[in-house]
Amino acid sequence: MFNPFDPGYAADPYPHLREQRETAPIQELPFGPWIVFEHADALRLLRDTSMSVEERKAIAINPERERMRAQLIAEVAPDYEFRERVSILNLDPPDHTRLRKLVSSVFTPRRIAELQPMIAGVVERHLDAVEARGEMDLIADLAFPLPFTVISEMMGMPTEDRDQVRSWSHALVRILDFTIGPDELRAALQAGENMRAHLGEVIAWKRRNPGDDLLTALIDAEADGDKLSDIELLEQVMLLYIAGHETTVNLIGNGTWALLRNRDQLELWRDDPAVDATAIDELLRFDSPVQLSRRISLEAMELHGREIPAGTFVFTSLGSANRDPAVFGPTADDLDLRRADAARHLSFGSGSHHCLGASLARLQGTEAITGLIRRFPNVRAAADEPDWNGRLVLRGMESLPLSL
Repeated sequence: MFNPFDPGYAADPYPHLREQRETAPIQELPFGPWIVFEHADALRLLRDTSMSVEERKAIAINPERERMRAQLIAEVAPDYEFRERVSILNLDPPDHTRLRKLVSSVFTPRRIAELQPMIAGVVERHLDAVEARGEMDLIADLAFPLPFTVISEMMGMPTEDRDQVRSWSHALVRILDFTIGPDELRAALQAGENMRAHLGEVIAWKRRNPGDDLLTALIDAEADGDKLSDIELLEQVMLLYIAGHETTVNLIGNGTWALLRNRDQLELWRDDPAVDATAIDELLRFDSPVQLSRRISLEAMELHGREIPAGTFVFTSLGSANRDPAVFGPTADDLDLRRADAARHLSFGSGSHHCLGASLARLQGTEAITGLIRRFPNVRAAADEPDWNGRLVLRGMESLPLSL
């Protein structure tokens, strides 16, 4: 049975996921949801337009827990559920289609490509700051400040509240884990309220002081006479702001750790710029920053001869799917930066909810990691293990000490 609380799971979940994939590729978990481990099943569910992402369409798994959750929401964030229904992450078509069209109209490949010099400059400045010390904490000194600075620059937003916003964001994303307890839920809800208040003030300031930035473009975005409402704008900005740095921190940390444990691959990428084309997708495949994605069955469905009832949460194990030999062959558990089909990974999801910021994440991950290993060719881990965050959905680390 899938058990993310097994000893050693946080440090290396992949032997456990391989066992699940090989012995029980689809399971009904003891507390109600189902989970699939094979790439084919995960891809099918992520692309299935008959599946939903709207939590309100699911049958309550644990009525007592749902009552506790509703009570906390009413107390801390009474408008939470309404706001969640206008976030692009939690909407089905046609509402999702409409919002994605508006947001993607300003989040264009050209705009992302133009960021490369700025991103490279931010990486260089942060590496300059640690060179004399001869050591660094990858997360605190590079992996977190880089994407935070980039999304703030893109949005034309202030950076002086960086540590406070990071704290709110870190608490808020814990709400994605289905094991969250009452105290953590309260902290997550309060962090969300604080973040919304902060971003609301920033949006109000930006309306008075428009600029050549993504936030101004979102405020002005229009398609076929349609514009984002005030609440829709706030929720999309909040999602872009959090998703724009939280997962990229994990990509940089997880990817660097994978290279440090596979020195031949680190040296390959360090010495051969031709590997830049495939390396970041292989790191995303090898240790996905997002480990689980969920869908809700709107009608009964059959999978592997098992019937999944309507209204059921179904989790796709992206970490397992990305190591499936049926897709990636007998070397699926090996890190191979020249892997030709690495981009078949599901770390950005698939279908209509494929990550809007995938190209930005790839660009930042590539610039950060190549900047590090080419600036400091003899970089080594200064600890036996990173300080893993223990999250079930957003897998990453709190700290990774390096000797330069």
